[in-house]
Amino acid sequence: MRKLLKLIRDTAGAVVIETALVTPMLVLMSVGTYQVSQVIARQHELQAGADEAMSIALAGWSDNTTQISAMKDVIRRSTGVSTSNITIDRMYRCGSDTSYVTDKTTCGSTKTVSTYLKLKLKDTYTPVWTDFGVGAPINLAVSRMVQIG
Repeated sequence: MRKLLKLIRDTAGAVVIETALVTPMLVLMSVGTYQVSQVIARQHELQAGADEAMSIALAGWSDNTTQISAMKDVIRRSTGVSTSNITIDRMYRCGSDTSYVTDKTTCGSTKTVSTYLKLKLKDTYTPVWTDFGVGAPINLAVSRMVQIG
């Protein structure tokens, strides 16, 4: 009985056992926090790229295919997103209508036509925890609409 009481009161290895139990959780939380910050940073990069493209459009838009290609190239270089994941479409509003159309000839000749650019960026971020079968890749998307005329 004395040996059992002595063993219960002995706390010499308690710190080692507590550390062995807590360390894996702290490591997992640290990796998770890092990965979440990477997702947020990537989303911010996409938003900054979209803002840059919209600034280019507002600075001097000439409404031609060459300019759309150049804008896609600027976005690709600044964000690393492939051009297949960058969409720039011309949209139009007829007079005071709240809906957008893709063909300005549908507005007729009596209404004022407003021209817009609709930009969409898509990207996928694959966190490290997906290598262990947890979760899935995260799809990121940014959309902007700017009036250019």
